[in-house]
Amino acid sequence: MLYSYFQGFLVGLGLILAIGAQNAFVLKQGLKKQSVFLVCLVCALSDSILIAIGVLGFAKLISHYPQALVFAQYFGATFLLWYGAQHFYQAYSMPKLNTLDHVRQTKTWKIILICLAMTWLNPHVYLDTVMLIGAVSTQYESTKLYFALGAVTASWLFFFSLGYGARLLSPVFQSQKAWQVLDVIIGMVMWGIAISLLNMQL
Repeated sequence: MLYSYFQGFLVGLGLILAIGAQNAFVLKQGLKKQSVFLVCLVCALSDSILIAIGVLGFAKLISHYPQALVFAQYFGATFLLWYGAQHFYQAYSMPKLNTLDHVRQTKTWKIILICLAMTWLNPHVYLDTVMLIGAVSTQYESTKLYFALGAVTASWLFFFSLGYGARLLSPVFQSQKAWQVLDVIIGMVMWGIAISLLNMQL
């Protein structure tokens, strides 16, 4: 049981460590110190649901209905292109006092909606979390619950560590230049993922 749990933890951690739209969003909210708990909670809960879906065998169901992934592919790419453009615009038009003490406040409901979009409109999430974890879990048929719990633990640990650990970089982000660089990097990540989605064969 412990072996399955740790295998699930390692697989889950390995998948989630990759730089993506979701992680970049959590990092920036952590730096801004805005709705950090809710953002981490939404990401971790969403991952937990997707992991459960994969382990319970729903990956096969998704493979029979690829239309859902096609919709997410194009709608998600459009959203990421728009969101990336927003970051490029922020980097270009950032006011001179836009440091950690003067970051623009965003309404909580808007933050949550963006966070949900980052998760549920990205086909990579389904392919990696549902398909891959679901496939690997078949090797632990009698202990797949522990495997799933391990993957879920990795997700919760990662998101809350990223969200609250980001504040350790606060001294760096007292500089306007640092925020501009971060916005450009996030914009590039968003556009890179959007392009990969458009080029992806589902």
